Amino acid sequence: MTISAQRGTTELWAIAPADVGSAAALALLRDYYLDVANSYYRLHLGREGTPEEIETGLAASPSDDLAPPTGVFLIGRYDGEDAACAGLRVVDATTVELTRVYIRPARRGTGGGTRLMAAVDEAARALGAGRIVLDTRLDLVEARALYVRHGYQEIPAYSDRRYAEIWYAKDLARADR
Repeated sequence: MTISAQRGTTELWAIAPADVGSAAALALLRDYYLDVANSYYRLHLGREGTPEEIETGLAASPSDDLAPPTGVFLIGRYDGEDAACAGLRVVDATTVELTRVYIRPARRGTGGGTRLMAAVDEAARALGAGRIVLDTRLDLVEARALYVRHGYQEIPAYSDRRYAEIWYAKDLARADR
């Protein structure tokens, strides 16, 4: 079942739930991790991460909980090719946490972020959530801009994760008005 699709003049973005353990999901999660980890390594250490650092970090960041009943994993396909992902994990009866938001660089600027964020809202509602929270790093400027553009507001810290530097939330009821 496709959650969200939109036809542009020549392209198609389709977002649908997927098995977080599938080959497509694992490839997108690896690309996501490489992107955010290397951004961190370049900013703080002036270099790319080593293969060992990347593999260790990837192994320490499982995504198993992004599957029913504890969550959902979405894959965005651009003109039929896997190009984006996002995960939601259930925090409590009314709150989900957004994580693993990623769009492959070649597909950025094609409307995928908007389609992905709309699908995230739909999936959160389907999980019974009225609120979405997330944490991220300050250097992930494009991601932060995407969140704010789609109704997320900065909130006080709700987690103490190592790389969390800024926290956001979106009230889905307010967004519906």
